[in-house]
Formats: sequence, structure tokens, C-alpha cells
Amino acid sequence: MKNPALPAPAEGNLETVAVKKRRLQEILVGLDSAIVAFSGGVDSAYLAFEAASVLGDRAVAVTADSPSYPAHHRDLAVALANRLGLRHEFISTGEMERPEYRANPANRCYYCKQELFGTLTTLARERGIAAVLDGSNADDRGDYRPGRQAAREYGVRSPLDEAELHKEEIRALSRDAGLPGWDEPSSACLSSRIPYDSEVTEDKLRAIEAAEDVLRALGFRHCRGRHHGDVARIEVARSDMVSLTEKETSDRVCRKLKALGFRYVSLDLEGYRTGSLNEGLILRPV
Repeated sequence: MKNPALPAPAEGNLETVAVKKRRLQEILVGLDSAIVAFSGGVDSAYLAFEAASVLGDRAVAVTADSPSYPAHHRDLAVALANRLGLRHEFISTGEMERPEYRANPANRCYYCKQELFGTLTTLARERGIAAVLDGSNADDRGDYRPGRQAAREYGVRSPLDEAELHKEEIRALSRDAGLPGWDEPSSACLSSRIPYDSEVTEDKLRAIEAAEDVLRALGFRHCRGRHHGDVARIEVARSDMVSLTEKETSDRVCRKLKALGFRYVSLDLEGYRTGSLNEGLILRPV
């Protein structure tokens, strides 16, 4: 299935984006050395690319490996790091060992990022690295992001946000720099597919990952498999709904997802959107 086209920045905005890019590079120059929290997504990939361009081997891209991190993203991170020539390594994080995380409250992401940033800042201190960076961008300010609280607590910096770069601008800059994956769909950990207050377990995470692998194998790039007990709630782009509901395709999806342990397979008629499980919450940006 085709990815929605990326709108080109308006002509009047091209100079603004160039100014923001220079500001980003100035921020990185001033750091001396840095660890970049590198998920393999568009934002962290562009940040890692610029950090490596400015700091060379003094920039390290570090990917956290845990049951909530999809193998699809792990493979993407490795491929990107190799393609871009990044200094790259993995660390293991233990958020699944924390009862607060497994309980899956509305601020679950806080406990995940607390684990990640605690591990990364310890690594930075042990190696004498000056800063830990994440890929938060200017658009994230208006969203519910409890992980940003953990970033503040650990002194993690967000250079893309500091440079006022928005997601569309980051995609455009990544495309212009020739970075693979500039048009990849937004990514999030597998736990984000489980409704709040429903326990996060490894069995659920594996079922979610396998369900989304089924959808991607059929060509649905923008997709989510939400875990509602014995119900799998599928989200795909609205433009893909007709393709998904064709008998041969829908029969195959139902058969494969039921083999994963789901009793029912439903299609969300509102379509693919990030953070749909936040819709029932009364939240303010964090």
C-alpha cells in the first residue's frame, strides 16, 4: 500500500527550515560528545545522522532492546546504522521487570523512559560522554508525552525540539539528505497497543507484533494491531480499508490473527492514527 505523500515545505518556509537546520548543528557542536537514543524511527535517525556529521565518533547511537521493542524496528535500526555509518550499539532495558510499567497506567511511558534514560545517563557518565539526546520534536509539545518528564529529570536534551523542527520538516530534511526510511510511518513501542490499566505481558506483546507483521506482509504500511483481550482491533489507513476488506485478504488476516489467540478480529472505521488509546483520557500535554 502506498504511503501518503509528504507535502513539500512551502517555498516561503524553505529558508526557515534551513535556519532551523543550522541551529540544530550549532546545538550539536556545543555538546562535545553525545549519546543519541536511537529507535530507528525518522526523528532519531535524522538526529543521529546530524550528530555523527558534526561530532564524528564522539556521537554514539544507542538502541534499547526489550520485549516491547519490535524486531521490525530493531532490524530497521541496524540497517540504518550500517547505511549511515553510525557508531551504534544495543543496550538491554528492564522496564518489563517494573510492576509500575506492567500495570500499564496512563503514564506508563514515564516508567519506560525513566528506565531508558537512567541506563543511558549511567552509560554516558561511565564513558565521559557529555550529553544524552532524544528525538523529541516540536510537534511533541502538544501531545501527551509522559516520557518527557523522565527526560527532564535526567537532563536529557531534545535538539530537534530546541531547534523548533517539526515532523514534516524532519522528514523533508531526511529525504533531502538521502536518508532511507524518511517516509517510514511513526513508530511506538508495542505496549502502546494495549489499553491502559490492562497488564502488559510478553505474551500480549508477541501477539501484537505478530499481528502487525501479518498486516505489513500484505502491504499495509500504516497499521496498528490493538490488543483488547480476545479482540484484535486493526487500524489501517482509510485509503487501505477497501483492500483489507476484500474477501481473500480479510479471510487471511482473520485466519492468521485467530491462530495467534484472538477470538475476534475487528476493523476500526476511524482508521490508522497514533495514540488512539489516549482518546478516552482527559489529558494535558506533559
